[in-house]
Amino acid sequence: MPHTATTARPAAPPYGRPRWWTELALIAVVYTAYSGGRLLARGDVSTAVGHGLAILRLERDLGLNAEHPLNRLFTHTPAIGIPADFAYASLHYLVTPAVLVWLFRRRPARYRAARTWLMLSTLLGLAGFTLMPTCPPRLLDPGYGFVDTMARFSGYGWWGGEASAPRGLGGLTNQYAAMPSLHVGWALWCGVMLWRHGRTPLLRSLGVLYPLLTVVVVMGTANHYFLDAVAGVAVMGAGMLLTGPATRLADRVRNRFVSPSTPMGPPFVSGGCETSAGERIPGQRTTSASADDTPAAAR
Repeated sequence: MPHTATTARPAAPPYGRPRWWTELALIAVVYTAYSGGRLLARGDVSTAVGHGLAILRLERDLGLNAEHPLNRLFTHTPAIGIPADFAYASLHYLVTPAVLVWLFRRRPARYRAARTWLMLSTLLGLAGFTLMPTCPPRLLDPGYGFVDTMARFSGYGWWGGEASAPRGLGGLTNQYAAMPSLHVGWALWCGVMLWRHGRTPLLRSLGVLYPLLTVVVVMGTANHYFLDAVAGVAVMGAGMLLTGPATRLADRVRNRFVSPSTPMGPPFVSGGCETSAGERIPGQRTTSASADDTPAAAR
């Protein structure tokens, strides 16, 4: 009985490994938009102070007061406060890109989802800065008991009295972008990546310790309230939930408007023509070669 030799058109293969220059450009665009939006979301100072005091009152009602003892410890013990200031001013901008590069080089199959998660969460954090400008503890009236360790120990580092920005560049930062804490959010992302994709006990241990250390540092230096840290975790959770839908949407858009760089597969073999049983398509190899490969003992 004649049989049909046609084959179904193969589906487009998945896109290959991301190119470093396109990834670098994408990250630069998102970070520039984030930084610019962060500056535009300064808000009214009195409103930001009001939000900060409201958070402080809520924490006291809930019995949460980790900021004051930590801030006193960091202030009265320079051997702790100074390294904490260095950690706050630098690790946020060093560890996160390092983990991104590590994923790109060592875990390319996991990189795209991880990068999308980080970017979505960052944009959600920007929405939080815009909707709720918040004064950090260090900028409250001294009567509330907080000391700005970054300002106190500024002589030991490159930062001035305005957040962690280099001296003279404090005006280029939004000091009222405390809620949520993306220092904590980004550290949590790094920790999850190291724990999930690290293959050594050291990397997995760093994945646990780094976010915990960041939470302690942001409170001890009076840059964030504990609830800022909680909000940073919540933002990362929301970004993780949105990563799958966002990735699928991006794939649909790319498949619609951009042709994949990889070949789409061979064309139809016979164009719908039928062959009889035993009939060969021109150029098709016979099965004699495979028969010759049969071991002699099996003949």
